Amino acid sequence: MGQTELAKQIAGKLLDIDAVSLRPDEPFTWTSGIKSPIYCDNRMTMSFPDVRRLIYKSFAQKIREQYPDAQVIAGTATAGIPHAAWVSEELGLPMTYVRSKPKGHGKGNQIEGKLDAGAKVIVIEDLISTGGSSIEAAQAIKEAGGEVLAVLAIFSYQFPKAEAAFAEAGFAFDTLSNYTALLEVAQEKGTIRADQLDALASWRQNPAEWQG
Repeated sequence: MGQTELAKQIAGKLLDIDAVSLRPDEPFTWTSGIKSPIYCDNRMTMSFPDVRRLIYKSFAQKIREQYPDAQVIAGTATAGIPHAAWVSEELGLPMTYVRSKPKGHGKGNQIEGKLDAGAKVIVIEDLISTGGSSIEAAQAIKEAGGEVLAVLAIFSYQFPKAEAAFAEAGFAFDTLSNYTALLEVAQEKGTIRADQLDALASWRQNPAEWQG
């Protein structure tokens, strides 16, 4: 299966299980105040074995093909942790996870699990929005002595800001599915109308100014 076909298949699954909702006429309001026609909660995938299996096997295949030197799978806390666990089991590799900030007691760990200096790491994330939290996790691994090969996520809003942030930070990233694939599938399924496409497509270019 090609990357485009896989992206559409996963987007369709996310729509089917309500992990992704599209409301162009009644947009959601994010905590940042941004109006958004989409809400994505990939934690829902944990409750659907066929969907989570498709996701972790697709991650594993991408790692085998593109990052065969990977030695550790690291999940981002909290949503990336279960997927990292399934991927690491599929590949037979060690797993760690990265807290959003160091623990406030004990050893004060930010990275849980064993991470040897120089270990080649794939970071597993559920969603890439602006890229900030994913980049912070990758940076924590780098500061701990690991080598981040890439950040891999289930879904991306494809914000130009995120692409620029990853480039500036010097980390590669890739996703199984994305906003473009989602809009194609949503139209095919009748979730959105053809006359809503332009407004939906314009949102990811400048979400802060989007009015629907």
